[in-house]
Amino acid sequence: MHILVTGGTGFIGGALLPALASRGERVTVLTRQRRPMGQGQGQVAYVNALDDITDPVDAVINLAGASLAARRWTAAYKREIRSSRVDFTQQLVAWMASRQMPPKVLISGSAIGFYGASGDARFTESSGGASDFAATLCRDWEQAALAAQSDSTRVVLLRLGVVLDAGGGALTEMMRSFRFGVGSWLGSGSQWLSWIHRGDVVAAILAVLDNHVTGPFNLVAPTPVSHRAFCDALARRRRVLFKAGVPGVVMRTLLGEMAESLLLTGQWVVPERLHHELGFEFTFPSIDEALADILS
Repeated sequence: MHILVTGGTGFIGGALLPALASRGERVTVLTRQRRPMGQGQGQVAYVNALDDITDPVDAVINLAGASLAARRWTAAYKREIRSSRVDFTQQLVAWMASRQMPPKVLISGSAIGFYGASGDARFTESSGGASDFAATLCRDWEQAALAAQSDSTRVVLLRLGVVLDAGGGALTEMMRSFRFGVGSWLGSGSQWLSWIHRGDVVAAILAVLDNHVTGPFNLVAPTPVSHRAFCDALARRRRVLFKAGVPGVVMRTLLGEMAESLLLTGQWVVPERLHHELGFEFTFPSIDEALADILS
């Protein structure tokens, strides 16, 4: 199978590409990084433009997009975020439609920000979306991908939770204070964190690639935790002198809307379709199992 991966040099792509290559898949990675076209290892090659791809593509895995948590959400950065997700996905779908043989599947990124924040609701794939910036972004991003749906192409949407693993991602930032012996959480610490180990993300992507499914899938572990419980789980594996919360007012002052949307609120999201339709078994279903693997 020839698979095109966009965003393949990112945090998730760094684990996905070796997994695809180990299955014997032929992988082409679309990247903005300066790599000589075609340079790669084994079955993985790199291109800098969609027009550089001449051979038929069987599947597309779209992970491209500027980080939501990289910086304060200024008007300019919001435009960059939307362009890197919505506009790019529209361009990708147009390219797919122009192919003599369109790919059989598009697996496209999204996020649980689609649902908005809640302290008590339980969100499944059938739950409605919210109307804040992150939710609207996810909705428009998904609609751009769904434009590829046809009799010959199925579309799967990956509503990702907070992805945890060593070597980058959210955990690097969440553990920053622990390096100085301080266990910390943000705001009240009662907000829900719907997380998933990167290894389970890769396994779930392979599962939806191999099974004839369509529509949204929540890529989250079955056991969300509060931010304070997450801090306690980390403290069981890293020595801390004391634990304390970072006041919400400090985070809002530093990061504005981004802090309110991503850090100080949360949601309990359920991986219902992975369980019921695919019988998916998580390698790391609990936060203690995940952290034991990551921090061993």
